[in-house]
Amino acid sequence: MVKRIEVGLLFSRSGTYALISESCRAGALKAIERVNARPDARIEIVPVERDPGGNVDRYAPLAEDILRDTGARHIIGCITSWSRKEVIPALEKHGGMLWYPAPYEGFEASENVVYMHACPNQHILPLLAYVVPRFGSRAFLVGSNYIWGWETNRIARDLIGDAGGTVLGERYLAMGDEDVGRIVEDIRIQRPNFILNNFVGATSYAFLRAYAELGRQDPWFQPGTCPLISCNISEAELPAIGGNGEGHLSVGPYFDGVPGGKDEGLDSSFMASAYSAVSILAEMLDGETPAGGAMDFAGRRFRTPLGQIAIDPATRHAHLPVRIARIHDGRFDVVEESAACLAPDPYLSRYDPMTAFGRPGLRVVS
Repeated sequence: MVKRIEVGLLFSRSGTYALISESCRAGALKAIERVNARPDARIEIVPVERDPGGNVDRYAPLAEDILRDTGARHIIGCITSWSRKEVIPALEKHGGMLWYPAPYEGFEASENVVYMHACPNQHILPLLAYVVPRFGSRAFLVGSNYIWGWETNRIARDLIGDAGGTVLGERYLAMGDEDVGRIVEDIRIQRPNFILNNFVGATSYAFLRAYAELGRQDPWFQPGTCPLISCNISEAELPAIGGNGEGHLSVGPYFDGVPGGKDEGLDSSFMASAYSAVSILAEMLDGETPAGGAMDFAGRRFRTPLGQIAIDPATRHAHLPVRIARIHDGRFDVVEESAACLAPDPYLSRYDPMTAFGRPGLRVVS
């Protein structure tokens, strides 16, 4: 007998980061379709969707609605750290679990969240370890004015200092603000070796457009000399970025074309992460774990488009591969990657400044 299990989907289908959100939603729905099509499945996943419309104030009430008024105990969703933190109290109140498919700034470990994308030792640390030896250590940091921008830039500032570098400036804009001219002028004056771009959504696209124009005016700001680097840009946003992203760098556990994901039609790390979240959840629920029961990840490995991964039972963060890629002709080309999945270290408790910039475990692709 097939057991029907409701699972919440909490993604914004409009707003400043809709492209990322839609990519996650598509990955989750694709995985649900695949799970339900298996002839030997003992469960059928029934998606229960809610759309916050890009309004952070809607996430907590809608999570509450899912957990209170439906049979769902698990939610795949949220994009920003702001929205993730908003829903945690509802998860704690109702005993729910959020499967979070986006990279984040670390320094959190909730027993009600499974962190399916990269944390700092899986994104900003290896990205800086790649960039600093190649381009220099004079950095300019920009970000959206909320916890992702603040904390990722704080970590970057510390890491750049450990590498003997200097942060020449640090600037923020409100989510969705596209008035980037003053920041680009600051960058022009300071002439850094690279810019860490922690803007999200429409702000990031406007910044890339303005920076591309600066590069046409001054060769110093071409990507081969002074690249933009990012921990959160993926293929999902390339249609909005267009040629303005050419030559710039991003990091993630997955890029389109990575073996194992292409067969599923997954075109970004966000899509692959949400797909993997559903796949792992289905495997757990198809076993002996009840729909609302605790998740026991100890000693288990899961085959996903992200690779053969584990979930750390103490912190509920995923072991993930690290891939650094450059935008070229409208796609990402991987230039360096880890040979195996990297264990999560969300608090950077194992970070060693004496060895961090030796890039242990990474191999050059091109």
